[in-house]
Amino acid sequence: MATFLYKLGRLAFRRRHFVALIWVALLTLAGVGAASAPAAGNSSFSIPGTEAQKAFDLLEQRFPGMSADGATARVVFKAPDGEKMTDAANKATVEKTVKELSDGSEVVSVADPYKGNAVSKDGTIAYASVSYKVSGMELEDSSREALETAADEAREAGLTVEVGGDALQTTPETGATEIIGIAIAAVVLVITFGSLLAAGLPLLTAIVGVGIGVSTIAALASALDLGSTTSTLASMIGLAVGIDYALFIVSRYRGELAEGRTREDAAGRAVGTAGSAVVFAGLTVVIALVGLSVVNIPMLTKMGVAAAGTVVIAVLIALTMIPALLGYAGRRVRPAGEKSKLLGGGRAKSAEKAAKPNMGTRWASFVVRRPVAVLLLGVIGLGAAAIPATSLELGLPDDGSQPTATTQRKAYDLLSDGFGPGFNGPLMIVVDAKGSDDPQAAFTEVGDEIKGLKDVVTVTPAAPNKAGDTATITVIPDSKPSSASTEDLVHAIRDKGTEIKAGTDAEVLVTGSTAMNIDVSQKLNDALIPYLILVVGLAFLLLIVVFRSILVPLKAALGFLLSVMAALGAVVAVFQWGWLSGLLGVEETGPVMSMMPIFMVGVVFGLAMDYEVFLVTRMREAYVHGEKPAQAVVTGFRHGARVVTAAAVIMMAVFAGFIGSSESMIKMIGFGLAVAVFFDAFVVRMAIVPAVLALLGKRAWWLPKWLDRALPNVDVEGEGLRTSSDADDDRELVRA
Repeated sequence: MATFLYKLGRLAFRRRHFVALIWVALLTLAGVGAASAPAAGNSSFSIPGTEAQKAFDLLEQRFPGMSADGATARVVFKAPDGEKMTDAANKATVEKTVKELSDGSEVVSVADPYKGNAVSKDGTIAYASVSYKVSGMELEDSSREALETAADEAREAGLTVEVGGDALQTTPETGATEIIGIAIAAVVLVITFGSLLAAGLPLLTAIVGVGIGVSTIAALASALDLGSTTSTLASMIGLAVGIDYALFIVSRYRGELAEGRTREDAAGRAVGTAGSAVVFAGLTVVIALVGLSVVNIPMLTKMGVAAAGTVVIAVLIALTMIPALLGYAGRRVRPAGEKSKLLGGGRAKSAEKAAKPNMGTRWASFVVRRPVAVLLLGVIGLGAAAIPATSLELGLPDDGSQPTATTQRKAYDLLSDGFGPGFNGPLMIVVDAKGSDDPQAAFTEVGDEIKGLKDVVTVTPAAPNKAGDTATITVIPDSKPSSASTEDLVHAIRDKGTEIKAGTDAEVLVTGSTAMNIDVSQKLNDALIPYLILVVGLAFLLLIVVFRSILVPLKAALGFLLSVMAALGAVVAVFQWGWLSGLLGVEETGPVMSMMPIFMVGVVFGLAMDYEVFLVTRMREAYVHGEKPAQAVVTGFRHGARVVTAAAVIMMAVFAGFIGSSESMIKMIGFGLAVAVFFDAFVVRMAIVPAVLALLGKRAWWLPKWLDRALPNVDVEGEGLRTSSDADDDRELVRA
């Protein structure tokens, strides 16, 4: 592979006009496709295989026009102090608001509080329920604006009015955080390379890659039902890996120049060696992202595949566009160790300063001398950080986890005060009595049985459909939606349903947003172990091919598990226990988002293997070229530590920018990924990895002979380049 990529790099360097034209054409084509494609809606959300989804599907069949999965809103009214919602003036204001809300084109129905017993016992709080034809993510902006306008008019009449429900659900805007991440990345790259031009190349290629990927997603969004949220993960991951991959190749190019090679040969060798690592690092990220399909949540699968496509584009750009741009840059990209004149370059260095080992060399030498102490300190530290993960509680966020300043949170609190905490998470019971001899008796029995369960406050009478074979029953729990008590109640109703079916042949299904959240959490939890086995297993096999070793890939996988568990522990400590919550702006602690563990595993595993491949391949290269194992570790750090550190800092900056989001879910993702990258890059890859390799010595690179013969020789370390490029050494030096 190294030889092929070496030739590809030299070809791209020589034919830079052609290569640049191809990528500009692809970017233009993707942009035109995105501009001319139908506007992307929001992808439909379904959870195949869950009871809640089965109930939704049944409601669509038996209650046509009901829009069971449509958005809902609760407009909550509170009377001024000393007044009641039943007072004439307040009642008139509410009825006017209800009439205005009923005029919306996407509105199915609006329940009048005075006709539906939706006034609290003390008469101070009332609510109007609004049902829509489409889900909250698909709702038009005009419908949301009409909802907010009606609330504002009621406020002007003197009432306190807040709006809750998923009708106000919107896709969080992340543009500002991406800009912050790019700005920090630019500063880190300038410090790393000592050159504005060299620093600009990774940024330019990363932006081009993300532009092509996101534009392609937008062009295909309508046809493939991708939705506007699909591009979020693609842009975040594409930007991060795009900068990283280009960073490694440009860094290797400058290192080859420092060894006295011609610019064309240096470009070829950079792509042949660092480019080989980029290919395999990209493959691990693709495996992790595509592997999200095992969860069997269509939206998550689409997000993973779209992000994987953007990673593939980032790899191809790094292998071709980077050497082409290096050809354009010519002498303006200087050898490693030289800075541009603008940044203080051109001054002669003293021999003592030039010979001084860099920070990576000094650190690796220390680790090689004290491997046991470093290993124990790293493992014990990560183990301590992981302790909170043992009390991990999973759930999905609701309005109760919103910031206290939002109208959704205020509506949630008002409903809890007026009607009880469980009122914010009603359960919908669907009774399918089509196979029952007496459907009405079955409906009555279901209601009576549920009334006898613990943690139940209210059970509404069964509401059958026109055919009389299916009915819905609403159950109000005594506890809030995200509590363990409500989850226990859902399981208790389902257990009771099994008994009822045995006696009446009527099937009892529990659904609603609360039950759906519980089912999603369970589905994600059940998929975590299979996902880990698939992703880590495939990557383990891939790394055996790359490193031609059994113990190095095993060490890489175990180190990754350590860093992920430590990061999960940090997430639990902050978002569940409340440690440092004030500093990070966490207003409400509670269960960790159920998607967080599997999301962190997928994203962090791919990025962790990036650092593993880039750092250890340089060690493997030194070992193959004749250095002793301990010296190979030091050599790998001398050439790779600075670049891996820069890549990790860039990645942390990109993710940490999301901590400032007002959305608790986005804040949690940003914090979790930033902490995970810190643990993996600086504790696992920079400390535990060299310590383990130093202890293993030659055994680290052991591979059974039969397996060595069976595996393909991909030559990531570029051993073949020692002979294949010799014949090209007399080529003309390309000057630009």
